Amino acid sequence: MPNFVLFGAPGAGKGTLAGKIKSFSPVVHISTGDLFRANIKGDTPIGKEAKSFIDSGRLVPDSVVIDMVKDRIAQDDVKQNGFMLDGFPRTLDQSKALSNIASLDVVVVIDIPKEDLKNRILGRYSCPKCGKIYNIYNDELKPKIEGKCDTCTNTELTHRSDDNEETFEKRWNTYLSQSEEVINYYSETAGLVQKIDGRKTMSYTEQELKQILRI
Repeated sequence: MPNFVLFGAPGAGKGTLAGKIKSFSPVVHISTGDLFRANIKGDTPIGKEAKSFIDSGRLVPDSVVIDMVKDRIAQDDVKQNGFMLDGFPRTLDQSKALSNIASLDVVVVIDIPKEDLKNRILGRYSCPKCGKIYNIYNDELKPKIEGKCDTCTNTELTHRSDDNEETFEKRWNTYLSQSEEVINYYSETAGLVQKIDGRKTMSYTEQELKQILRI
């Protein structure tokens, strides 16, 4: 299986696309957000450190993120099935560090305008049990029953505390300041970048991803 990165601004749909890919591929989804939330829930030292940054919309220091991702990539399920990274790398330094940890086959960049991203953020909900992502502004991603998970019976959907306009603006500005360096790095050093239109329907995007990933 290929090793690849899902790259895009906050709300571009990386987690949703990862869920789709998992439905037809055994590749391991590595989300830095999920890794940090697990540490925060477990009240670990790294979780406490990360929480102060995440709550204010700032990025966690590179050294912390890199060590965490390196440890996850070294696990047996990743060695057997490959990985898709979601939320990493975000900076040029992280990109260079990843090159020393593992080889990549492709970097999938999800392009989408700012205003569309903002709607996705404000309308995004998820199931606390299975992790499925919903969006009340997207007909394809709306839950069948308002406020409830389609899969986990009677489970109330949750809205992340940092999914608000103020935090989005901070993250958007940070993304703009760093994304160009990351995309240029992978374009110029290895020609790995493949762009997709994040405004397309999920079914169209799924087929496009299958072609890009050759799976």
